[in-house]
Amino acid sequence: MHMHYFMMALILGYYSSSVWAAEKKVQPTDFIELAAVMLKDGHNDRALLALQSVDLGNKRTDLARFYTLQGLAYMNLNDLDAAKDSLQQAVKNGQKDPAIYIYLAQVYFGLKNYRQTIQAIVKAGDQVNKDASLISFKAESYWHLKETDAAINALNEGQKIFPGDFRFLKRKVFYFVELGLYQEATSLGKEFLKRSKAAAADYIALGNALRLSREYTEALNILEIARLQFPQDEMIAKLLAHTYLDQGKFNSAAFILEQAALLNPSLQAEAAEVYRRAGRFHKALKQYERAANMESSLYRTGLLEDQDVRYALAYALFSSGRFSEANKHLDHLKNAELFRKGTELRRLMEVCKTEPWQCT
Repeated sequence: MHMHYFMMALILGYYSSSVWAAEKKVQPTDFIELAAVMLKDGHNDRALLALQSVDLGNKRTDLARFYTLQGLAYMNLNDLDAAKDSLQQAVKNGQKDPAIYIYLAQVYFGLKNYRQTIQAIVKAGDQVNKDASLISFKAESYWHLKETDAAINALNEGQKIFPGDFRFLKRKVFYFVELGLYQEATSLGKEFLKRSKAAAADYIALGNALRLSREYTEALNILEIARLQFPQDEMIAKLLAHTYLDQGKFNSAAFILEQAALLNPSLQAEAAEVYRRAGRFHKALKQYERAANMESSLYRTGLLEDQDVRYALAYALFSSGRFSEANKHLDHLKNAELFRKGTELRRLMEVCKTEPWQCT
C-alpha cells in the first residue's frame, strides 16, 4: 500500500516536472513583462536586472517598451541621467504614448534642463491638463530662464485649469515679491491666505519674504493676522518681533516676545534683552530674573540640550549678576558662533568684577 502511494508520488512529480520543462521550452520567460510587474510592485533594482536578460538583437523585442520601462526604473532610483538616456531611446524606437514626454519633462526639470522641460511639456499635449505639477514645472522653468511674462502666464493657465489648486496663486505671490511688485504681492497674498485655508507656514513664508524685501508695513499686516489666527505658534511671534526690531520698534518687539515667553519660557532672556535695548530696565531685569530662575525646569525638560537655550540662560544669569553660574553654562557651548559670544560674555564678566561701576 505504501509502495503504491510512493509510486504515484514519483509519477506525479515526474509528470509535473516534464510539463514545466515543456512549457519552459514553448513559453520562454518574457523578461520585459516581468520587469513591468517588478516596477509595479516597486522593485526597481529587480526590474533593471530582468531587463538585462532581454535580447535586444531579437527583431521581435519591443524596444520602445524596453527603454520606457528602463527609464522609469532609473527615474524611481533617482538616476536622472540614465533615465533621460533611456527615455530618449524609447522615443527614438517608436514610443508613441504621450506619457513618455511627461516622464521626460520630470527628468529634464530634475536635471535643471529648463528649455528641454518646456519642450517636453509642449509635446505631451493634452496630457498636461491632467497634471497640475506639469504646469508648475513649466512656470518654474520659464522663471529660471528669466522669461518672467511666460512664467506668470503659465501660472494663470494653471489657475484656470485647476481652480481648486492654490499652488499657482501662491507661486505668483512670491514671483511678484521677487519682481518688486509688493502691493500686488500683498494683495494676492491676502487672497491666497484667505481662499486656501493657509497653514502657519504659509503666513511665515510670505511675511518673511516681505520682511527681507524691507516691505515692513506689508509684512507686519500679514504677520499680525497670522498671530491672531495662530496664537500658539512661536515662529510667528519671533518673526513678528524681529520685523518690529528691523524698524527700531523695541517696545512692540519686547512685548510680543514677553507674551510668547508665557508659552516658551526660554524666550524670556530674549525679551529681556529687547526691553534693555528699549531702555526699560525694570522690565528687562524682571525678565532676566524669570529666565535665570527657570534653570531647574530647563534641566528637567531637556531644553538645555539646545545650545541657543543654554546661551540664553547663561546670558540671563550674567545679567542677574550670577557670574559663576553663567560660566558653568558657557563651558558647554560647542557651536562656533555661540562659543564666540560666550567668550565675549566672559570678558564682560571680568570687566564687571574689576570695574563694577561699568555694569550698574
